[in-house]
Amino acid sequence: MVIEKKPAICGICEGGCAVEVTLEDGRLTGVAPLKDAPYSHLCVRGKHAPEIVYSPHRLKTPLIRTGERGEGKFREAGWDEALDFTVQKMTEIKEKHGPQAIVSHSGRGAFERSMVEFGNARDGVASKLLLPFGSPNITGVSSICYASYGALAPLTTFGVPGFRLMPDTENSDLIVVWGTNPVTDSPPTHFKKIIAAQKNKAKVIAIDHMRTDMARRADRWVAVRSGTDGALALGMLNVVINEKLYDREFVENWTAGFAELRAYVQEFTPEKVEQITLVPAQTLRALAREIATTARACLHTYTGLEYTNSGVQNIRAVYILWAITGHFDTPGGLYINNPARPPLQKEDFTTSFDVPAIGAREYPLFYELTGCAQYMEFPRAVLTETPYPVKGLLINGSSTLTAYPQPEIFAEAYRRLDFMLVIDLVMTRDALFADVVLPAATYYETNSYMRYPGYARLRRRVIEPVRQARNSLMILAELARRLGYGHLYPQSEEELIEKAFARAPELLERLKSSVDGVPVPVPEPTYKKYELGLLRKDRQPGFETPSGKFEITSNLMAKHGYEALPVYIEPEEGPLRAPEICREFPLVLNSGARMQSTFRSQHLHVPGLVKIQDKPLVLINPGDAAERGIKGGDPVIVSTRRGQVVFYADVTDNVLPGQVEVNMGGGNPAQVEAWRQANVNYLTDAGNRDYISGFPVYKALLCQVEKWSQS
Repeated sequence: MVIEKKPAICGICEGGCAVEVTLEDGRLTGVAPLKDAPYSHLCVRGKHAPEIVYSPHRLKTPLIRTGERGEGKFREAGWDEALDFTVQKMTEIKEKHGPQAIVSHSGRGAFERSMVEFGNARDGVASKLLLPFGSPNITGVSSICYASYGALAPLTTFGVPGFRLMPDTENSDLIVVWGTNPVTDSPPTHFKKIIAAQKNKAKVIAIDHMRTDMARRADRWVAVRSGTDGALALGMLNVVINEKLYDREFVENWTAGFAELRAYVQEFTPEKVEQITLVPAQTLRALAREIATTARACLHTYTGLEYTNSGVQNIRAVYILWAITGHFDTPGGLYINNPARPPLQKEDFTTSFDVPAIGAREYPLFYELTGCAQYMEFPRAVLTETPYPVKGLLINGSSTLTAYPQPEIFAEAYRRLDFMLVIDLVMTRDALFADVVLPAATYYETNSYMRYPGYARLRRRVIEPVRQARNSLMILAELARRLGYGHLYPQSEEELIEKAFARAPELLERLKSSVDGVPVPVPEPTYKKYELGLLRKDRQPGFETPSGKFEITSNLMAKHGYEALPVYIEPEEGPLRAPEICREFPLVLNSGARMQSTFRSQHLHVPGLVKIQDKPLVLINPGDAAERGIKGGDPVIVSTRRGQVVFYADVTDNVLPGQVEVNMGGGNPAQVEAWRQANVNYLTDAGNRDYISGFPVYKALLCQVEKWSQS
């Protein structure tokens, strides 16, 4: 037996962690962190990489459907036959219904670095394949994730996208982690920084609806009723403004709409906010004062605040709180990163469309700022041909039927299509409806690259692709070539790497001769860039907003008919707004919290990972469990107005009385039985959304939990 050890990059958590792999006779058998290397964290999923790569559930050859949609009957096919058939069907739909009749959807399975930079459009998520084809209907997981935090809230307020916001943790005295659990990030680099800062005497406060890992480690956990974070932020703004704790110089010189905000927050007294959020008034006051009076206070937040009826505005309220207390782009505060220009050579193009994307009329700000269709509107477009007929769908690396609310609505739309293509690693439920299924390769089977802050390296293939699996980007490149615009994609992995570093050939040469990667200079931090003309395209002081100011009252919001202020909306299906529903379904339902042993819906077919948690759980408070005669481990029925699903009880005080947290990710055919039957989105509501983003309300619904008798 020949045993080799090689450095590589783990793609299991899609964080690009540096690892060392063990090969036995060319077969991947082990993965471990690469010592002393940047980004050398190894997630628990990475340890099980061999099980994932060689899983019997891996798709290994192209498939063409032979049975009814959803039935799961296919035959094996060659790549040429599968690709020719795909191009034929796409062309037929275009000729009969127009190019806009085809939609694409990309998911986290398509987040490999080269796919983001070369395969996707401007939001970095949605595939650009259909744009030169003539369709505006490119979509991705930004229809239900990140876009509110990453685009809609920041761009309408201060003109900077969310990916440039970096908590200056190392220099902070107070770190507020709001609505996120950094230990489950991919990779958890912020978690490491927060723990290091805490050891260096920084104080950590976690604001969350449940006691997460981060909340347990924090110096204080502020428990909030799910979906009401906007009211909490406005209550703190009430204290900061009325007690004159705000940064007067910043407010007077760099903001627009402060007077309107001052008037609006008067109704959000700490006592009223306590009734809404369950956060005691004295806790709210103390927290507001601490944030305002601490010299260096940073914010770490992510997507947890998006999933309620005023998600976008709630995030805006939090940003405004940080800005007017003097912690915006300041040392130890919420820093605006000024990333270096990527040294890639990319074939871009501009095009115009005869019709707008689906969802553009319903969610115009979303469309303007992301350039994408809103996939929540996909079923209506197929089933009612509104705003026009949609007949084809291309899915790359996404399990939509475990991610979107009320999946049977989407499944019915899939049954009505003329053509559907899925590119993935395993047979998802989506793939059961496809006409063509194409097998994607894992990161261990492809050549690519990774960029990090201050560091870059090549991703070298560790093993040959299993059977006929292919690099996902190369699959799209081949489809583009057959459709007549292959020049928009690198047509080989070698060309991909050359183009990725075309503007830095000397860096590429160093990378080729390096095993561990090479350092890349990072610009020295520059604070208060708005004073220096570093945020605007015209290089004038201020912000890249219509007014040139930090817009508390947003011109972009007003332009599209939304409230200019960060107006709070009580959850539509909540105990205060829907008491009649609450009588039958008295518990607040949250879903979506990440687990370390899975990655969204991925890996629930991997034996080593399923052992960590073999059943889907509902976390329920001991008082609520006792009232229902439920004990830990009991099978229970979780029900809403939409349906009911079996989960297993985890009785814990990590969730507040009156609230539950339900695991997501179940519902795919390759998963073990308990998970396969536990798709939480049979409980969620496709019609209950944030009116600005179109995002579904995953974290502020109502449910009941009852002990399940299998007799």
